[in-house]
Amino acid sequence: METSPGRPPRPTPASRIDQPVTGRARPHSPEPADHGPEPALEAEPDGAADPPERHTRRRGILLGLGVVAVASAAALVAGLLSWSPEPVDPTRPLSAAEAERLAAMRVTAYRDVRSGVRVSVGTGAARTELVGWVDWARPLVYLDVGGPGAGAERGLIQAAPGTLVARPDPAAGPTSAPPPLVPPTDRWRLRELPAGHDVASALDLLLSLSGQRPDPTVVEARWLGRETAAGTPVDVLRAPLPAGPAAAPPRQFRLWLDRDARLHRLAGRLSDDTPVSVELQRSDRPTLRPVDALGGRPGLPRALTDAEANRLARLPARLRAAGGAALTGTAPLGPTANLRAAGWLSWAASAAYLAVGEVDTPGRRTLLRHQKGRVARVEVAAAGGAVDPPARPPLPPPAGISWPPAAPATDDLERLIDAAVRAAGAPVAARSAVRLRGDRLAGHTVDVLELRTGRAQLRYWIDRAGLLRRLELRTRHGVWAQLDLAPGRVPALPTANRPPATGATPR
Repeated sequence: METSPGRPPRPTPASRIDQPVTGRARPHSPEPADHGPEPALEAEPDGAADPPERHTRRRGILLGLGVVAVASAAALVAGLLSWSPEPVDPTRPLSAAEAERLAAMRVTAYRDVRSGVRVSVGTGAARTELVGWVDWARPLVYLDVGGPGAGAERGLIQAAPGTLVARPDPAAGPTSAPPPLVPPTDRWRLRELPAGHDVASALDLLLSLSGQRPDPTVVEARWLGRETAAGTPVDVLRAPLPAGPAAAPPRQFRLWLDRDARLHRLAGRLSDDTPVSVELQRSDRPTLRPVDALGGRPGLPRALTDAEANRLARLPARLRAAGGAALTGTAPLGPTANLRAAGWLSWAASAAYLAVGEVDTPGRRTLLRHQKGRVARVEVAAAGGAVDPPARPPLPPPAGISWPPAAPATDDLERLIDAAVRAAGAPVAARSAVRLRGDRLAGHTVDVLELRTGRAQLRYWIDRAGLLRRLELRTRHGVWAQLDLAPGRVPALPTANRPPATGATPR
């Protein structure tokens, strides 16, 4: 073994073991020898040689760092799973072409004239369903009302702007179905739904979907997307529409509008926040027939032919020759005055005698006596029961009745009776009449002529023999009151001067 000069050789392990241990000579010191602390052992790489306290502390630190790392990783994973991008508004303003189609929507409906409709108002047990058709050109709505929330409205309705007539049917099933194309002729009555009523608001909404001029551009309208309605590609738009009384502000609706500016569907809320949806079946568009109270079947007005003008001129003489007529009447004068009448009139005596009842108050009757333009009324008790059709008045009148003094005709029924009695007076000039249409009534072919005499708007239904079969008067509510006439011999009628002859036989 090589050694460095001046330095003793390092003993080998064996020599250290074999060699006796002897202390190295140190200088004498009065103080006891102090060997000092043991030299620190060099730490092993894995810390095995650390003291127990330091080893425990080291393990705690490492364990804490591991827990923090695991928690951070878990939070990161949870954050990644729950993260979603900021919502992006998929809507946008309308393009120029879309704005033009929205502006033309109501004009397109007016030109298409009619459409099938299915309306749902409300939700759940309060839902009302309306199924039928709308005629925007007339305008007219004809619907069957059903659904779990229909209540007293269940049945058929026809409506024009500001006017509603209904044929209630409380026994109808809860499911709505399209109404019959030819509406029933009986039991219709004038109704007045309060402003803001769900059905009234839905009807106003339907009628507001047409117009004769394009609408102005709606700045706040938005494009929402594209869908398909009844196999037709449509754009879904959001735009305001009237959805309640005229004074109510428009509400936002979703509109499904195709490339030809035809509306297929809409959904939104009425002015009272009731949800409403409308589906338009554009291929279902039959010709609608209004009920008699709304004018009956439409026609094509024209001037009278010579034959028609001749029958109109000879009408008064033919009525005087007939003597009189049995009559029945329907007069929708108001929501609580849907009157029915039956009795007789005499053109020879310029008199009429009728019993009048209101359909919703079957226990009351009014006897009405008309003579030469003046009317007397008296109310009498009546047995309960329906007044549609009503019973004719008793002849002679009940004993003990005290008739009040006669007064000029006031309401529309009295004006209608007065017009029927006066039809046997002076002839009507042909130039003041137009022919609306031909029709059938009680087995007779008739011409329906419309006349304007003073402030009254009348319709004469004249058969080919020149006799009057029906007379109609347009009332203050915009509906038509009717008297159906069966010309022939009638009994002597009570007048202010004499009672009828006892035993007179009514026809």
